[in-house]
Amino acid sequence: MTSGHESHDAEGSRLGMWLFLLSEFMLFGGLFILYAVYLKRYPADFVAAGRELNLALGAGNTVVLLTSSLLAAMAVTAIQLNRRRLAMILLGATLLCAAVFLVVKYSEWRAKFAHGLYPNSPELAHRPPGEILFFGLYFTITGLHALHVLAGGSLLAVSLGLLARGRITASRCVFLENAALYWHLVDMVWIFVFPLFYLIV
Repeated sequence: MTSGHESHDAEGSRLGMWLFLLSEFMLFGGLFILYAVYLKRYPADFVAAGRELNLALGAGNTVVLLTSSLLAAMAVTAIQLNRRRLAMILLGATLLCAAVFLVVKYSEWRAKFAHGLYPNSPELAHRPPGEILFFGLYFTITGLHALHVLAGGSLLAVSLGLLARGRITASRCVFLENAALYWHLVDMVWIFVFPLFYLIV
């Protein structure tokens, strides 16, 4: 049974996570506003640059992240039902999805570098200003998002280790809950990134 002190600590931890997530939303929100400003100024250039992204890979990664978010939520539910083994399997599957996402994203970046489409490249320097800004924002936002995927994956990996050692239980699962919340942030940010860069018309 959870003591009053432990309950207070859990509530404080949850509140702290929500405040942190709010700051993250503000960070990405500012970048999305910047994107909107430049899109309005260079609509044709943004459309032309967007057509050079791989829609199939972007859509595939969207499915991967949506699946991972569902798996993370199911892992939290599983441990709340005291099904530790199932929670560990679901977390492991979530981490696998994270790895797949990063591998796909790396292959996209590698292709863009191979074609000289990266910030300050000679090839990109000869493009219209809107295309230069588009790829600058693309690498900035997707790179920052990838760092968040790594951070979220690390939190989930720690959660998996704590689960294996019995440190996370049905009555003490706030760390896993917060890790899953952070992972949902990663998913939500990508829900904005995907249409802005891959579906622009």
